[in-house]
Amino acid sequence: MIVAVNLLAVVVAGQGAAPALPTAGEIVDRMVAADNQRLANLAGYTSMRRYHLENERFHKSAQMTVRVDFDPSGTKTFEVVAEDGCKVILHRVFRPMLEAESAGSRKADRESSRILPVNYDFRLIGVDKSDGLTNYVLEISPKTQNKFLIRGRIWVDAKEYAITRIEGSPAKNPSFWTRAIHIEHRYGKAGAFWLPMSNSSSADVRIFGRTVVTIEYFDYVTREQRPNAGASE
Repeated sequence: MIVAVNLLAVVVAGQGAAPALPTAGEIVDRMVAADNQRLANLAGYTSMRRYHLENERFHKSAQMTVRVDFDPSGTKTFEVVAEDGCKVILHRVFRPMLEAESAGSRKADRESSRILPVNYDFRLIGVDKSDGLTNYVLEISPKTQNKFLIRGRIWVDAKEYAITRIEGSPAKNPSFWTRAIHIEHRYGKAGAFWLPMSNSSSADVRIFGRTVVTIEYFDYVTREQRPNAGASE
């Protein structure tokens, strides 16, 4: 009887114990390996985006819809398919954003802004269960003052080790004209791949006041690498 009671106590205690969390280093290693594998499998995609800017002080707004092509090398090209609203925003905000992203998608620039140990320090701060997912939440601290790096937090899916959310501010203010910048990226599944689904950026812009830019990503068509692609028969 005593043995049986002791065994029952061990079982109950084991059921109540929370599993040990992986370390920040283990999470990051798995995240990088999973991301590299997904990039190796992704042969490109096409998608649509809708950009929207709203300025509160002057009640100005604009919207632009673009088609995006992401080729196997990782380079992005954009085609504007519709635009409406303030011409200044369309030509002096949205189009420079597209040009900057296209230039930044080249491999050398892309690697310098990826969320990797060479670019960031990481600290595990907790676990978040929301939207049907369990995520590890890590604080990210850029190792350099680079306007393309973010100081803040990332959410990493505990099953597939994909980044599902990023929140923070640029490591370096990108312009004299902006301050108090807050960025939030969200990612979701498009086929077998985790890709951007929404982006929201807000900032206080000198003279113009509070300005919010949102981006919606939709209509993904992904292309996967074929096994032994390019191999001789």
